[in-house]
Amino acid sequence: MYNQEEDKQLLEVETERRRVFQGPIFSIDVCKATLPNGKTARRDVMMHSGGVCILPIHDDGTVTLVRQYRYGASMLLWEAPAGKLEPGEDSLHSAIRELSEETGFTAQEVIPMGKMHSSPAIMSEIIYLYAATGLTAGESHPDDDEFLQRTRIPFEKALQMVDDGEITDGKTQLLLLKWKRRVK
Repeated sequence: MYNQEEDKQLLEVETERRRVFQGPIFSIDVCKATLPNGKTARRDVMMHSGGVCILPIHDDGTVTLVRQYRYGASMLLWEAPAGKLEPGEDSLHSAIRELSEETGFTAQEVIPMGKMHSSPAIMSEIIYLYAATGLTAGESHPDDDEFLQRTRIPFEKALQMVDDGEITDGKTQLLLLKWKRRVK
């Protein structure tokens, strides 16, 4: 599929890195890199501790999604429950925490579904994907700055919402499509 020697011809070598912004959620580094052709390029990178996304799947085949306003997108989005990893936090622990916080559910089984780079050209963030089955209901307890509505949706309708452009969140789209392949 790929050749390690050929891959070496694609690598960029970082020669300089400087932090220009440090916030509570992410930082921004300005870097210089030597390109494969020997030229130098500037690379601006948003450093992020990563995140998790977990798809609650009910015994009847429905899924629970949350609807919330996302400031960066300036709109309400449909999403599977998700959140950021605390530095050093295990992704499985984080996914179980986010499931509980945003939906109140606990799961008998939490299934790893892979990971994704959310925007690899400019961001270090990796999002770890999970599915949750054998759900038991409980009280949700979102963060103080989190306002969301949870909705139970038939799985096929959620897939149609992806196709129709109603679910535009990439991590949620990917989880729905991966689950569909898994259950086929």
